[in-house]
Amino acid sequence: MEHIKLMYITNNPDVATIAENAGVDRIFVDMEYIGKSLRQGGMDTVQSHHTLEDVARIRATVKKAELLVRCNPIHEKTADHSSSKEEIDGIIERGADVIMLPYFKTPKEVEQFVRLVDGRAKTLPLMETAEANEGADEILQVDGIDEIYVGLNDMSLAYGHRFMFKLLADGTVDRLAEKFQKKGLPFGFGGIAAMHGGLLPGSYVLKEHYRLGSSRVILSRSFCNAAKIDSLQEIEEIFQKGVQEIRGQELLCQTAPQDYVQNHRIVCEKVDEILQMQRG
Repeated sequence: MEHIKLMYITNNPDVATIAENAGVDRIFVDMEYIGKSLRQGGMDTVQSHHTLEDVARIRATVKKAELLVRCNPIHEKTADHSSSKEEIDGIIERGADVIMLPYFKTPKEVEQFVRLVDGRAKTLPLMETAEANEGADEILQVDGIDEIYVGLNDMSLAYGHRFMFKLLADGTVDRLAEKFQKKGLPFGFGGIAAMHGGLLPGSYVLKEHYRLGSSRVILSRSFCNAAKIDSLQEIEEIFQKGVQEIRGQELLCQTAPQDYVQNHRIVCEKVDEILQMQRG
């Protein structure tokens, strides 16, 4: 099995170079902002609001990694922003390899997204609404989806969960993963912290990716919050050490698949503990 594709969100060329050199597979420019602050108000979530200029800047920087760009949800032109067609055309013109569509609810939105991309980049719908989860069978019938991702933050919000990995413990991600595999679609879900960091340590989450057959994951702010670190050397040390630890843990995952079931049980227990702490 190939290693899991690691993705990191940044519009900083220096950080992008550090991440790429450390072995990150995709540099992720995040242009999504329409409706995001409203639905995630008060939550400690990433709201980047990168621009087309950032896409061009990172394209000029990245040499080996793929350039992934998250556009806005499907929308019409207004006085405040361009249409989805104009936005997606601009993203492609500036060299994106993969485009992610966030916060869709219907197959029609995914069809429109695929049509607008028109084979000029890989299409990556981000399944993060209750409607998309519950209508997954119909959405997966849409032709032209290259890969798919489950966004745990927004989907958790939709179901009123206080911790995003509840969806990993309650069988939601398992059910979707089975559907993706039947369609032969590469997929990923959520974010991952450093192997020994985060509320739910990354080593446990990584084993869940292997158990479910996931092949993509976003490196979270818990892995490296570059916006709060002034020293590029410190950022480089975090990336070099962190990616090396992930790749080392992957070797263990590949050689000891018998651990997956026990790991899932531990994950469920830890999720329950975290939820109880939050209630208390």
